[in-house]
Amino acid sequence: MLTSLTPRRTGDFLPLEHYAAIGDGRSVALVGADGSIDWWCAPDMDSPPLFNRLHHASGGRFSITPTEPFRIERRYRESSNVLETVFVTRTGSARVTESLNSGVAGRLPWCELARRVEGLSGHVDLEVRLEPVRAAGPARRVNHPNADIRYIGDLVTTFRHDPELEIIVDEDARTIARWTARAGQRTCLALLVSDRAPLAIPALSDVDARIDSSDREWRRWAGQLTYDGPFADDLRRCALSLKFLVFSKTGAIAAAATSGLPERIGGDKNYDYRYAWVRDAAYTIKALLRAGSLDEPIAAFGWLVRTLGNDGPRPQVVYTLDGAEVPDERIIDVPGYKGSRPVRTGNRAKEQVQLSCYGDILETASLFARMGHVIDPDAARLLTKLADQCMERWKVKDSGIWELEDEQHTPSPRSAVDWPCQRPRSSLKTVTSPETRTSGSARVNA
Repeated sequence: MLTSLTPRRTGDFLPLEHYAAIGDGRSVALVGADGSIDWWCAPDMDSPPLFNRLHHASGGRFSITPTEPFRIERRYRESSNVLETVFVTRTGSARVTESLNSGVAGRLPWCELARRVEGLSGHVDLEVRLEPVRAAGPARRVNHPNADIRYIGDLVTTFRHDPELEIIVDEDARTIARWTARAGQRTCLALLVSDRAPLAIPALSDVDARIDSSDREWRRWAGQLTYDGPFADDLRRCALSLKFLVFSKTGAIAAAATSGLPERIGGDKNYDYRYAWVRDAAYTIKALLRAGSLDEPIAAFGWLVRTLGNDGPRPQVVYTLDGAEVPDERIIDVPGYKGSRPVRTGNRAKEQVQLSCYGDILETASLFARMGHVIDPDAARLLTKLADQCMERWKVKDSGIWELEDEQHTPSPRSAVDWPCQRPRSSLKTVTSPETRTSGSARVNA
């Protein structure tokens, strides 16, 4: 679907619906409609942010923006998560094609954020700003024979670009440059990131070529989906969006790719959702199975079974993407999206009892088996144990699917259908619905 708009910032913040996502199975970047990547946690979704302009008007970003007023036309390539944005100014038009690249065998050992710029007509003067967050301390710069390296905390980074890019400012990790996109000309800019590992320095032409090979891999994946019912194109796009949240290192499914975004502007419910909720994982597994995906649901179900099996007598409701305990909640000292504070990381939902998780797990296992897949003996024993626990605990007060702070009894089946209408809204103290939780996540505008 083609989107056409004139992006405008309010207080230097874009509306959340003006972001699109790109991802590589490990991390997700949010690309603003004005060409500014304002959120990227590298190398993983739950790493500290390298770009955090979503939280801070002058925060980290990687932007490619016309120097004069413009409008855009933007779309994902068909059946792909490679994003294309056309900037239109009074002097011409230029296209930016961007991707978090993957290799022919899947995820690359490093993160490769690639942005191809092409002049389509006339000329467009562009300003490039690369300003990573430096919360871990000052960047350390080393001139390597093959690249200019910046060390930012534990990250090793390098900015790859054509020598013809006009560098205006180049200090520590901050770079400001200009390039004029003329009809028929093109260039590629890329930020490469590695964490406690060697950093490859590929040729810029190889980085550029991987944009198209990544596109082919996305289309190959989408082409394997077997759903052919109503709204098949829309369902394929939704499946591609959910694919962003599958953490390829472990098979875990993140609830969202963002942290600290508000449920309402100015509110204080600004939580960190870069973790794997049992409930959300179950819903996503079921959705992908019904769409006809196989690899991701099997990997996610395997992660779910292993994680629950290794975690004491009773399962938690949420885990890190590595299957560990979620860190304690803490407050990050940033202004927040449009002044919505506090901005939180970690999540205290880990301490809650949510009995609905038993039903989510067992229903997922049932669908998994009904679709002809095999549940191994260890998983079967775990599911039996969970069913027994459910029988023992179903009358216990819990926080429910809405993660209430005050534990309550789950309503009886007879009243469950109209329960939300029977309870005063003021009693819903910490309401976190699946719908509002996706705001600003990988599912935005995808």
